[in-house]
Amino acid sequence: MQWEVIIGLEVHTQLLTKSKIFSGASTAYGATPNSQACLVDLAFPGVLPVLNKTAVEMALKFGLAVHAEINPYSTFERKQYFYPDLPKGYQISQYQTPIVGKGYLDIELDNGQTKRVGITRAHLEEDAGKSLHDAIPHMSGIDLNRAGTPLLEIVSEPDLRSAEEAVAYLKTLHALVTYLGICDGNMQEGSFRCDANVSIRPVGQKEFGTRAEIKNVNSFRYVEKAINYEIERQKEVLESGGIIVQETRLYDASTNTTRSMRSKEAANDYRYFPDPDLLTLYVSESMMAAASQSMPELPWEKAARFQSDYQLSAYDAKVLTAERGLADYFETVVKLSQAAPKLVANWVMGDLAAFLNKNNLSIEASPISGERLAGLIARIQDNTISGKMAKTVFEAMCESNDTADHIIEARGLKQMTDSSALEKVIEEVMTANPQQLNDYRAGKDKLFAFFVGQVMKATKGQANPQQLNELLLAKLKSNN
Repeated sequence: MQWEVIIGLEVHTQLLTKSKIFSGASTAYGATPNSQACLVDLAFPGVLPVLNKTAVEMALKFGLAVHAEINPYSTFERKQYFYPDLPKGYQISQYQTPIVGKGYLDIELDNGQTKRVGITRAHLEEDAGKSLHDAIPHMSGIDLNRAGTPLLEIVSEPDLRSAEEAVAYLKTLHALVTYLGICDGNMQEGSFRCDANVSIRPVGQKEFGTRAEIKNVNSFRYVEKAINYEIERQKEVLESGGIIVQETRLYDASTNTTRSMRSKEAANDYRYFPDPDLLTLYVSESMMAAASQSMPELPWEKAARFQSDYQLSAYDAKVLTAERGLADYFETVVKLSQAAPKLVANWVMGDLAAFLNKNNLSIEASPISGERLAGLIARIQDNTISGKMAKTVFEAMCESNDTADHIIEARGLKQMTDSSALEKVIEEVMTANPQQLNDYRAGKDKLFAFFVGQVMKATKGQANPQQLNELLLAKLKSNN
């Protein structure tokens, strides 16, 4: 049987506020357990929540970026469930009327096509704490530092039809929230995590199949693996005569499988009701105007500018603008080096990217700053060193804090640019290799590479390649 895959994603985006959504406690990551949980987060009797204005402003910016309806009036509800890491016994969230309504996000697929994915809603809510099962031998601990951290939960329409499309959507969304400055996008720390709702149905059937929710997947690679496994699992169940149970499942990266956690609750199981301690949230025209004025250049806008201003290909522009930090780095190097943008792009996407990937470093953690790389590329641009010599200098820069100029000077790596000195070396090489010279003049043109290699060897690689080719060709022809 032919099956159609239906995927919808719920992305929990941790907002970059300094304090929590309903209290003044810090949101800084990595603090000692339970050191950043105040009386509001601990649900002490008599405490009252106060809404964080910055979280609201960040939600508005996201809504504008995805062309969404902004609800002028939105409400907060209590979502009832009982976990050890939820002190109140409920989560404050938005249900009936979220701050951000329907919108859309355009994504580019691997085949070059653009697909529009609907955004159902994006609502503000507080995060729960965290259960720790390996901190205390034979016991579980609760860390409430994360309790009350502001989240923007972004819910897509079930418009995605493959794991590849889901990853493309997630990467586009990840780039967007980091460009907006509302989330740091750190998936390892849980700042950007995804729940994937997956179902299948026979091709041609209008009704959706029963969905399973894969909870809290925190890397693009694992999202793809989890969805693909779940698709195959559901096919196997249905084709063997079984039925799909609506449930929440957990992805196990060590076995590349999903396993059942619990049956999936319906909305009425949570017994939503308006939070009596929070007033209706009103978004004024002045708040909307301020959000609009604070909008930065978005990733797709930056990619278009990179193509027009720097004459880069669509592919190069897309790679360089995939992350805000990378785009800023590229522009810093172009400005400081005054080099051709394509040359800079090649170095950023080539040698630098390879070094960062090998060492599992982000562009922000790169030991080669934009200023240092600009210094290296400037020396290529002014012919102080060749592209090949630059790779040697780059490797040395990765191992030390020295500038390109210091390494070039210390190792004597400057290119030979004196044409008369180079001509003398060429003549010496030709004299030392009479047989190859005669063979070349007899029509064996491939020996040109031999002479280039010999000159490079004689100059210890310091001959300017373009200058060498021009002078060598002239010399070989002049004695015909």
